[in-house]
Parts: sequence; structure tokens; C-alpha cells
Amino acid sequence: MALRDTSLPEPSGPAAPTGAVTAAPPLDATDRGRLLAGAHHDPHALLGAHPVPGGIAVRALRPFARAVSVLTGGERHPLASEGDGLFSALLPLETIPAYTLLVEDGVRETADPYRFPPALGELDLHLIAEGRHEQLWRALGAEPMVHEGVAGTRFTVWAPNAQGVRVAGDFSCWDGTAFPMRSLGSSGVWELFLPGIGEGATYKFEIHSRYGQRFLKADPMARRTQEPPETASVVTASHYEWGDAEWLRGRGATPVHEAPFSVYEVHLPSWRPGLSYRELAEELPAYVKDLGFTHVELMPVAEHPYGPSWGYQVTGFYAPTARLGTPDDFRYLVDALHRAGIGVIMDWVPAHFPKDDWALARFDGDPLYEPGDERRATHPDWGTYTFDFARTEVRNFLVANAVYWCEEFHIDGLRVDAVASMLYLDYSRDSGQWEPNVYGGREDLAAMAFLQEMNATVYRRCPGVVTIAEESTAWGGVTRPTDTGGLGFGFKWNMGWMHDSLEYLAKEPVHRKYHHHEMTFSMVYAYSENYVLPISHDEVVHGKQALVSKMPGDWWQRRANVRAYLGFMWAHPGKQLLFMGQEFAQGAEWSEQRGPEWWLTEDGYHSAGDHRGVRDLVRDLNARYLRAPALWQRDTDPAGFRWVAVDAADDNVFAFLRYDRAGTPLLAVSNFSPVVRHGYRLAAGDEVPAWEEVLNTDAARYGGSGVTNPGAVKTEDGHVTLTLPPLATVWLMPYAG
Repeated sequence: MALRDTSLPEPSGPAAPTGAVTAAPPLDATDRGRLLAGAHHDPHALLGAHPVPGGIAVRALRPFARAVSVLTGGERHPLASEGDGLFSALLPLETIPAYTLLVEDGVRETADPYRFPPALGELDLHLIAEGRHEQLWRALGAEPMVHEGVAGTRFTVWAPNAQGVRVAGDFSCWDGTAFPMRSLGSSGVWELFLPGIGEGATYKFEIHSRYGQRFLKADPMARRTQEPPETASVVTASHYEWGDAEWLRGRGATPVHEAPFSVYEVHLPSWRPGLSYRELAEELPAYVKDLGFTHVELMPVAEHPYGPSWGYQVTGFYAPTARLGTPDDFRYLVDALHRAGIGVIMDWVPAHFPKDDWALARFDGDPLYEPGDERRATHPDWGTYTFDFARTEVRNFLVANAVYWCEEFHIDGLRVDAVASMLYLDYSRDSGQWEPNVYGGREDLAAMAFLQEMNATVYRRCPGVVTIAEESTAWGGVTRPTDTGGLGFGFKWNMGWMHDSLEYLAKEPVHRKYHHHEMTFSMVYAYSENYVLPISHDEVVHGKQALVSKMPGDWWQRRANVRAYLGFMWAHPGKQLLFMGQEFAQGAEWSEQRGPEWWLTEDGYHSAGDHRGVRDLVRDLNARYLRAPALWQRDTDPAGFRWVAVDAADDNVFAFLRYDRAGTPLLAVSNFSPVVRHGYRLAAGDEVPAWEEVLNTDAARYGGSGVTNPGAVKTEDGHVTLTLPPLATVWLMPYAG
């Protein structure tokens, strides 16, 4: 029984075979050779139906077919074999009729791909050429659609150096011979509409380079991929119905740097190993909400072939990894987080890409996404390629990708990885391995322009979204607006604070007085940028030890140090980020294979209470933080901070005031020595008659010794006298009683 393409209209009558076949005029030998080799720029001029002297010539290229016929007007016209999979006939007609092909390789009836005009408009091509197609994913890639009344998929790809491009997939036994694409001129874009191909089909592009090579490449714009280690692209369309309209309306109501922002960093595949996106949606939002974090930050979810790269070597920039489900499954997870009141930040990696031969590297046989100069193309640290930020289409590919995640997946923020490696031409390079810019400097001007364009475009198109730079140098203006020469990020990770404070905490308390400045230096530059204070995955892997294991002393002291540090961190100007597993003082380094050691907190483990105590503290830190605008409302305003004790090095004590917009203060005092300090006087001023302790990291419920300051603590002569618990941070606010 014949298989029928359901996108086609019902036949008008029985398809009876006609008489003798009249051959169509033969193809020019050169055209024929280029067509069969997959190196022809305009296969539509050779295939399909065309008026010729004596009638209408119809030609099809079907290498696996036993026979091909044309169905039109209730009649079947067999095509003659020309060899090499070519079939043709001359129909005695004056005009090109409505017709379909009956292909006997199954047997199936299908519309002829080569009778359709381009399914990509002139405006799309113009915007691609200009590098300003801000929704590039709607123009390039595989788009299921109805074209000229027929359902199918439009395939488009940018490959300007290719001699020819064909589509190969499961629908063609991975042989691209039957489906050569046409070049759409100087844009470098190739296009083909394939009737009857729909969602779920797997495909790649078969590139014929100008050097005579032929190879298969995954679609750079694929919105879905096969699960690694398989590498094909998958035709997809979203059918997800969002339920987060209220979240989206409210997320930009308060500028993000004046709002609470407490981030839980997650590696989705290992948070609860084995869970899919939808299964994670049943557990992750509830866990994060219970701990009081305002946002999650997801380590890269874009498709990557090598799991131990944690997602930082991306091959599918437009596809959520298939390891955990479909793109709509990922939408479901984001939606669930939003409905729980939790924002979603995603790590985004535009600095580099791996050299896998089926992906972006030398995509059309020449350097395309990477620079042509090998010295600039290869990233010396990671053995990957860097992007050619000076190339219009490459910049467009990345800018549109940032917009894509925000618009299509409702992502609330992009944390941009490895910004420093993009900004400096000499990054990790010795002399002779790089060339100065046109001004003789080491700054990568094209990368600067790209980051400015990306930030400006995202902020314009996606209200309420924030961009965050992982930038580890003293580059000026990372979070300054682009119209004043800045890079335009919303936040910058404060790597200096992180390194200095962890260096201080790693010292035995007796030696800390010699490193006191490492804890105070951050306030010298705290208002030069809008900062996030990160204790990220990078700090708890590769021999750096987990947070609690960095600390000196016995088990009690290590936990006390962590609790004191977290109290200091939450009170310090800047937003905060904590990597999963550190919220309950996991002692082992993070492993992407095992994930957090949840069993440490479970009943039956002998130290479960110790770990749950740290987690209880994190929950209370977030709860108190949310109720204390002094800790977030003026994060970028120097008037929102005042040192109370900045030079108490011999005591290992730090004390400062934070103020909200109304002037209400919060006093934070940290004692990083293992002794109780009784009667400790601090010059907090006369503005508050009496204080009360609202948080104490030494509380017994957190696993501490229970040294507290109960009741009202009065101010006398501008001083407040406290009992400072050992290895602890206390927060005090104006007495409410």
C-alpha cells in the first residue's frame, strides 16, 4: 500500500500511468557533475519542473528509488532514469501544473522540494547580512512550517565558503544526495524546504568545501539535539504553555542592584543525579524556596558533548542538553521555579567552543566562527577555539543567542563565563603569540564591542533581565552603561573579595592578624562596580577543597569558621552566591558524577545535626536578609556602609554598619578568633538607643556554643558593648521592644 504525505491535498482522481516516456533535455555535463557531487549553488534550477521547448521538463534526484513518477490531474507520468539517481521526463504541457512525486523507495507520495520558492524572506537576509537579526533562530536552522500550503520543515544554514550544502538525516538514510540546498546569494545562507519532514526528524548538513572535502556538520542553530554521545540535530517546535506571566510582569519592578539577590548555584545533572528536567521541577524549586534563595544559577545547560566539562565546552548554543529532556521539559523547569518565586540565571559561554569536527570548528571547510589567524583562534588554556568577534555574522550568532535564552526560555539573567579571556589579546599568551590592537594596546576591541552590543540588546529586548560578568581583572567599567563607554553588565563577580577572604579564613586564627587587610581591602573598591560575592563551583574542585575543609582547626572550629564567614558574606556589600553542597558544609570536593552528599544531612548519620545546623543558618541568613533592606537596598551606594571596627587586627574583629534608604541600620560584627570576647566596646554612634541581636552564627541550633547577647543592648556614650562569640558573626538591629 502506498504511503502518503499527509500534508498533501487529496488526489483529484485515479493516478493511471500514461504512455511512453519522453526524456527531458539532458543536463549540462558540468551542472550534472556539480549537482551529483553536492557542489551546486542552485539545484532548484536543475531539479523540479521548468518550461523548455516542447513542454515542461520535470527532473528529480532520488538515489535510492527504483522509479519516480509525476502525479498531476489524476494521471501518473513515469520519469525515465538518467542514471546516478536522476529521473526526468518531458510533459506535453504548456504551463507547470500542480503536481506531486510518487517515489518508489517505500512507496510514497510527496511534494517536490524543488517546486517551492525560498521560504526565507528578503528582510531576514538583509538583517543577517547587517548582523542585526536579533531573532536569528527564527531565520536559520530547522523550522517546521506550512509553506505554499504544504507542511514541512525549512532548513537554512550559514556557510559562505561552501561550494555546496545538502541536508542529510534519518529520512534519507543519512545520505544527502537527494536534498541539495540552494545558495541565497551573498548572504552566505543556504536554504531548502522539505515537505513532509516534521518534528522529531534528525538531521545534519553535508558540506562540500571549496577544497573538495565533504563532511557532515550538526546545525549551529539546532534548537534540539540527540542525547550525547549522539551528535545529530533534531527538528523541534515548542508547544509549551507558560504559567509565569505574573512573575515576568513583576521581575523588573525594582532595579536588580537595589533588590534582594541571593543565589544558589546548581549543576543540574548532578544536583540529584538521574533526575530529568521535569523531575527536577518537582524538587528543586521547593528546596531553594525553603532555604530562602531568591535565584538559582544554572551551570551551562546548552548542549555539550563532554559531561566532565560541566557544560563549559558548548557545541549546541541554541539547544538545552538532551541529557535531561526536551527543550519544552526545560521550559517546564524554568516555569516551575518562577511559579515558586525564584529567578533563573544561566551560565552562558561565548568565549570559546570545542574543536569537535562535527560541530562549529572550521564549519564550512574554512575558519568561520573562529578567527583565521591560528594564534588568535586557539585558546591556550582550554584547547578550544575562540569566536571571531570581529565578524558580523558571528557576533550576530552570539547576540541573538543571548536574546534566545531570555525570550524563548524566560531566563532572568545570564552569567557570562570567562569575560577576561575575551577582553585581552594577550590572555594566557606569551610575547610573539599575539598582536596589539590598532592603538598598540592589549585590549580586544572587537570583543569589547560584542559585549557592549550583547548587553545593550538584551536589556532593550528583555526588561528585568540582568547580565553578570565573570571578570577576574581590574578592567574598568564592566558594570558601567554602554553609553558612557562601559561594557554594560548589571553585575560583576567579585573575584578579588573571594580570593582575599578565603585566603584569610584558611589561616590559623593566631596568624590572621597579619592578614587583616585581606578582609578589609574589598571596601576600597566595593563601589567601583556592582558586585556579586561568589563562592562558586570553581572554589570547591580540583584540589581547592570544599568550603568547610578549607578552614583550620578541628571539626567544630571548621564549621564555626564557615558559619562566621557566611554571616560576614551575607552582610558585606554586594549580592551573594553559594554553590550547592556548601549550604550544609559538605566536606568533600564537588564531583559532577556524585553531586552533593545529601546523606550527610539524613537521619542515622552520626554528624547529620552538624550539617543540618549549617543549613539552618543559611535558611535563617536568607530569611533575615530578605527582611533587612539595609543589606541590599544600597549595595551600590557608599553612604549605605560605615566601618565601626576596621583596624582591630589583634582581635580578629570586623564590625560595620549597613543602612537602608530610610536610614535604618544593621550592625554586623565578626569575631574570627576562637575565644569569647566579653565587654567588647564598639563605637556604633548615638543614632540607635538600644540594639537587639537578630542573628548569631554561634547559636546552639546551628551547632555553635550558644554565646549570645539576649535582650536589649543599650548604647552608652556612642558605644555599644557586646559579648562576641568565638568564631562567629552577629547581626544587630534597632531594638523593637
